[in-house]
Amino acid sequence: MNAAIANLLPIVLFFVLFYFLLIRPQQKRQRAIQQMQANLKKGDKIITIGGLHGIIDSVDEDKIIVRAGDGTRLTFDRSAVREVVAESKA
Repeated sequence: MNAAIANLLPIVLFFVLFYFLLIRPQQKRQRAIQQMQANLKKGDKIITIGGLHGIIDSVDEDKIIVRAGDGTRLTFDRSAVREVVAESKA
């Protein structure tokens, strides 16, 4: 009985270590990204996953319209936003 537990202990420790070093941090990052995308608002300066820098012109349920540097308005899914560089003051 003790030999069976001793043989399983390294496997259990491996899975616990794997969870705390890889799975848990990834889940935290994913939650932070979802929270950031849910809180997008007009006037936020953003960077998309494609590298486009722009300012949010309007926000819909699952889409945003981004104003680029030359005034062009582009439509993106909310999930295409990588980060908010500066939040709007209003």
